[in-house]
Amino acid sequence: MALDLYQMPARKLDKFIFDALQPDSTFLRQAGQAIDTICEFLKKNCFADCPPPRIKVLKVVKGGSLGKGTSLKDSSDADLVVFLSCFKGYGDQETNRAGIIKEIERMLEKCQQEKHFEVFIEQSRWPNPRVLSFKMSSETLDESIEFDVLPAYNALSSGAKPMSQVYEELIQSCSRGGEFSTCFTELQRDFVVDRRTKVKSLIRLVKYWYKQGESLPPQYALELLSVYAWEQGSRDRAFNMAEGFRTVLELIQQYKHLCVYWTINYNFADEVLAGFLHHQLQKARPIILDPADPTGIVGEGSRWDLLAQEAECCCRQQCCMDLYGVPVQPWDVPELALHPLDGNTGASLSHSVLAPTCYPAPMSITSSSRPLQGQVSCAAPFPCVSAFTLMLPVSLVRLPLLSPPACQALPTTTGWHILPLQWTTARPLSGSEVN
Repeated sequence: MALDLYQMPARKLDKFIFDALQPDSTFLRQAGQAIDTICEFLKKNCFADCPPPRIKVLKVVKGGSLGKGTSLKDSSDADLVVFLSCFKGYGDQETNRAGIIKEIERMLEKCQQEKHFEVFIEQSRWPNPRVLSFKMSSETLDESIEFDVLPAYNALSSGAKPMSQVYEELIQSCSRGGEFSTCFTELQRDFVVDRRTKVKSLIRLVKYWYKQGESLPPQYALELLSVYAWEQGSRDRAFNMAEGFRTVLELIQQYKHLCVYWTINYNFADEVLAGFLHHQLQKARPIILDPADPTGIVGEGSRWDLLAQEAECCCRQQCCMDLYGVPVQPWDVPELALHPLDGNTGASLSHSVLAPTCYPAPMSITSSSRPLQGQVSCAAPFPCVSAFTLMLPVSLVRLPLLSPPACQALPTTTGWHILPLQWTTARPLSGSEVN
């Protein structure tokens, strides 16, 4: 991990990001030119030698840190997703992508001299690779740039917000979660690109702290957690960077309870999607659903425990201490999600992960179309009070006493019982109503 970050006072994190992490304009201009060169090659030269019917490049979408605007100084990557006419569905992509990648590699090596650039291609160890990885250098570049080129099926042909049918087809075709996430690169990129500049700076800081390894969660998981922390904990455009960083670290430490999703591109309105999403949300924690691809649980099966250990260590360093050596306090951010609170982020029970776990006493909570805000008195072992905000598409929610094992999965095994009755008001349950 980054020792210079650990020794940086919390009050100077903004300056540290600007001076040490943010790429300068010269590099960004050079990187943009390099990306344009590869994009031009992909569109005009890549399949020129192929026999009829000629493969047509429908579009090339720029992703990765350079595409999202979260690149780090001296360490930048660009994902170029090539949408091809020869892929008529997800199955075509899976079956034919290896041959396409071979053709791109062949033409890339052929075009090096006339395009005045040099590439160093990384050989894949997989029999059916998803990506062609290479480094590009040229006389106009001060440093080489890493590229990942990924052929994909054009599932979002309209370019607008996907219809539910797009995701229904994905669910039926996908045998492994996130297998076809490249088809939704535009949505993944736009999810981050549209964030405020300072939120992108927080993402840069988290990525710099994070040391990627084979068994650790991917960077994308940390990007999503950073966005989630700001959305649920602050939403202030001039937020305190140390508090934001501390919140992300706290969420990582609470990985066993994380259930995070967004309903920007997909939601519970469609019956097929609703059933699939409920199934996804009942899986083992941590759950961070890809906001562009509901089949993808980002970081599933990764060593979150190792990352949590480093996050705990980081919280004791200068970068997380105030001027007087007192630990910076994180934002109050919910860890669990049942139904979307505001139509965008899944976090319906504002049950803070930053305080001792509370087990609510039996309550009957109901609401109108407006969010219901109130207090839940907590039973032993912690006699405290936890604020809640609910916006549920049901009328009655019963909260029986919960035990720690019951918190393993949502929405069924936590003891939540959702009854389709008329909206009423909040009231305590009588003894006879508690099962």
